[in-house]
Amino acid sequence: MANESHTKRELLALYEEPEQAADALGHLRDAGFNDTDVEVLSSTPYPEGAFGERHTKHRLFAFPFAGAACGLAVGLAWTIGAQVSLPIITGGKPVVAIPAVIQIIYEGTLLGAVLFTVIGVLFESRLPDGVGLHDDRISEGYVGVSVLVREHRIPDAQIALEEATPVDVLSSEGSLLNPPGVT
Repeated sequence: MANESHTKRELLALYEEPEQAADALGHLRDAGFNDTDVEVLSSTPYPEGAFGERHTKHRLFAFPFAGAACGLAVGLAWTIGAQVSLPIITGGKPVVAIPAVIQIIYEGTLLGAVLFTVIGVLFESRLPDGVGLHDDRISEGYVGVSVLVREHRIPDAQIALEEATPVDVLSSEGSLLNPPGVT
C-alpha cells in the first residue's frame, strides 16, 4: 500500500483557449504542484512563459566549450603523435612545427565543438520518451496541460484542472469528465 503512494500517474486536460490553460497552471501551482511535473502541449509555438510557466534553465552553452576542448586535445595528440612516432630527419628544424599543424588543430577544435553542440541540443531538448498521454485534439488547436501526480493527489490535480473549465480530462484509463457509457 505504501508503494502506491509513490507511483505517479499522468492527467491530461484539454482546453480550447490558451488563457484557460494558463489558468489551469495557476490553479495547479496554487494546489501545491511543482512546475517540474507540469507540461503544456500545443501544436502552436507559443513563446516561452506564455502560460505562466517558469523559465527552464539549460546548459547548452557548455557543450561547445567541452567539445572544443576535446577536439583540441585530439587534434594535438594526433598531429604531435604522428610527427613524433615517425621520426623524419628535419635538417635542424623542430619535429613539431606549429605552422604545419595549426590547420589540423583548428579543424579538430571546430569539429569537436560542432559535434558536441549537436549532442547537447539532443540532450537538452529532452525528447519525449513515448510514455506520456496524448490526444489528437492537440494537433487540431486545443491546448493540453499534462500533470504528473502521485496516486493520492489525483483528486487534487483533477479539481485544479477542472477549475479552468477543460473540454476533457484524460488519464491512462480514459476520460475522467465523460466516462464511457454515460450520456
